[in-house]
Amino acid sequence: MMVAAHPVRRAVLTVAALNLGYFGIEFAVALSIGSVALFADSVDFLEDASVNLLIALALRWTAVQRARLGKVLALILLAPAIAGLWTAGGKIFTAEVPAPLPLTLTGLGALVVNLGCALILARVRHHQGSLTRAAFLSARNDAYANLAIIAAGLVTAFVWPAIWPDLIVGVGIALMNADAAREVWEAAHEEHKAAQP
Repeated sequence: MMVAAHPVRRAVLTVAALNLGYFGIEFAVALSIGSVALFADSVDFLEDASVNLLIALALRWTAVQRARLGKVLALILLAPAIAGLWTAGGKIFTAEVPAPLPLTLTGLGALVVNLGCALILARVRHHQGSLTRAAFLSARNDAYANLAIIAAGLVTAFVWPAIWPDLIVGVGIALMNADAAREVWEAAHEEHKAAQP
């Protein structure tokens, strides 16, 4: 069953706006409490906003052009992975433990936003090939990351008041984004081959 470009465009633009809005909130909290996990996740919100805006622009492109953009999106998905690993490397040399309550509450807010985005994108994820697949995978993975952030906040508060829960989750988010980039790259590569005459 074919979904018209208009509902797909509306879905990705809504998701882009939600991601851009929560990026500002999460980035500010990450800086204020020194959280690697929130920093990696906030960069991911910015990346998701960019991906969804690019998808909205590319909906009327040819299959070959969309497959090429899918490969570009796979590279964009690596940005949060690199940023998270970079920040994690710097965090090892500090002893600043992020405040558990803001960490947990911000992760909970991010989870609500990402679940909403995943629900919006679930309706259109099988259309427009690797483009909507990239958006859906990103929102789905982000929801898992948010559960891990909430867990890191609770562990820091009640079990292990150290930098490690936050640091481990930050590195995990980076690795999850790298794997999503691989999946999108492979899907785009197959689409590109199929679209060739």
